[in-house]
Amino acid sequence: MKKILLILAAILFSVNIQSQEINLSSLLIPKELTKHANAVVKESYTEVTIDAIDLMHVKKKRTITILNKLGNKEVDTYVHYNNDTKVTKLSAKIYNSLGVEIKKYSKSKFIDISAVDGGTLYSDSRVKYIDYTPTSYPYTVVFECEYKTASTALIPSWHPITSFLVSVKKSEFKINNPKNLKIRTKEINFKDFPIKKISNESIHYLAENLSAIKPEKISLSFIDLTPSLITSLNNFTLKGVKGKAENWKEYGLWMNNSLLKNKTTLSDATITKAKNLVKGIDDKIEKAKILYKFMQERTRYISVQVGIGGLEPIPASEVDQLGYGDCKGLTNYTKALFNAVGIKSYYSEIWAGKSKRNIDKDFFSIQGNHVILNIPNNGNDVWLECTSQNTPFGFLGDFTDDRDVLVITPEGGIIKRTPVYKNETNIQTTKATISITEEGNVSADIEITSKGIQYDNKFHIETKSNDNLKKYYKSNIWDYNNNLEVNSININNDKEKTIFKEKLTVTIKDYATKTDNELLFRLNVFNKNSFIPKRYRTRKLPLKIDRGYKDIDEYTITTPTSYKITQLPQKKELKTKFGNYTIELKKINEHSILYSKSILIKEGTYTKEDYKLYRKFRKSIAKQESLRIALQKQ
Repeated sequence: MKKILLILAAILFSVNIQSQEINLSSLLIPKELTKHANAVVKESYTEVTIDAIDLMHVKKKRTITILNKLGNKEVDTYVHYNNDTKVTKLSAKIYNSLGVEIKKYSKSKFIDISAVDGGTLYSDSRVKYIDYTPTSYPYTVVFECEYKTASTALIPSWHPITSFLVSVKKSEFKINNPKNLKIRTKEINFKDFPIKKISNESIHYLAENLSAIKPEKISLSFIDLTPSLITSLNNFTLKGVKGKAENWKEYGLWMNNSLLKNKTTLSDATITKAKNLVKGIDDKIEKAKILYKFMQERTRYISVQVGIGGLEPIPASEVDQLGYGDCKGLTNYTKALFNAVGIKSYYSEIWAGKSKRNIDKDFFSIQGNHVILNIPNNGNDVWLECTSQNTPFGFLGDFTDDRDVLVITPEGGIIKRTPVYKNETNIQTTKATISITEEGNVSADIEITSKGIQYDNKFHIETKSNDNLKKYYKSNIWDYNNNLEVNSININNDKEKTIFKEKLTVTIKDYATKTDNELLFRLNVFNKNSFIPKRYRTRKLPLKIDRGYKDIDEYTITTPTSYKITQLPQKKELKTKFGNYTIELKKINEHSILYSKSILIKEGTYTKEDYKLYRKFRKSIAKQESLRIALQKQ
């Protein structure tokens, strides 16, 4: 009997082990979840327990199978912590394709480093992570962590899908609220995904069998396409500072009175310096320009994460003394300089990045990743980027333009919109005088004027050395012109009008192709726009053109006297909902041609069916951009 029981126990143990190995085996993942996927999240579970307004426990468990090398960046085996957050449990296990454990990490084996880049002088933010190098694919990682924190203002949000090309078998999110504290939630983009609300009385969601989303060019951003849940307590704590806010106005009051209060004090010497700099000037905007330039010249940007949850700026007096700060510190310092001479300005929180993202004006929660400064100006607000030593006064560029921003005033938070640089506003005009020799060589004088976002794309080059500028034009701007040499460069950055001008003289050897009787050359010498969007057999996602712009080119081309201009192509015009394109050639005299071209691309979001039409439009443009003419030898 004992032998029989031992045999049965061994069989049950073996079955249990095999069952675990089958669950973790990558061989059993449904095919529909591997389609377009570099990784598959088999299970993701997040449980948040809010024990009090100053105590929160978070448990996370994530099982993910990495299918190939591109999936390695989806492992995410890390946890952040600081003086306010304690990691209580941490482990990771690696399994091979059969579900057999091949590596195990306890908490002590995790690498522990500063969470901030090397440019930071000091920080209380740290991160624990593992650095695993796989030897074969697929493999599975089981990551578990638990932490407790006193900062309940930062409740984890839920993102069932974490990245493009990652599918999800199961993702679950739960918030326990034993004290029945008032919690607000907002569901974003839930409609088109199989997400269940498990309980109407608590915050508990489940998503299953979410196919991987394949990214497509010129489309919506990942955050605009995928579901998320954001939550916020009405009464919260942030690094020991208690707060109460149900809306942006109340949050702005709390920020102003708790985190920004007494942060704009400056020394008497600095206040006197600021006043002397603007002495005799009455206009507040002119005063602000002078002090903004003063700030740019004597400070530099550096990441400084010390403070309440990364939200509190270091005091203005400290920035003044040290000469550096992060976006919060430099913005607050500029505000302090303005205060010294009686200019009202407001600390403003924003989502920064080339992909536009708004502060959600209808739902208060801790949002944003950057800070800028707002100067109210009779309905024509001025916005200042305080981290750049080169950005013109009142110019934002594509990093913070055209989005909702939270402006923090003594009366509370206000949502405002930053300036828009739209379509024709982003203009580049190129004028050139071009001569072609009998040998097919080109010499040219070029003048390029850029405004709006096209200015933003250019003004940084004024800091380059002359040699690096020549490389920039040869390798970046005109890389399609072989044998091009830049002979002279003159750059003028008009920061007052935000106009960038480039004047160059160049030569191009063997530009035209010479035969016995003809000289063949491409008309568009200096602004060839040959972009053609990628072709998709079946487009899945909408078309989104993030940035509109306009280019105008005008070249006077002089041909050699030994050749004659015979026939010129007719004027070509393209008009679509996405923009317009015009190209026209006029004969000035027997040996001169006027080449005129304009291209306008309109920003906007269009249906996926429109993508083919847009591609056709760009393809037609690219064809015209390569237009050549032949000169006949006389």
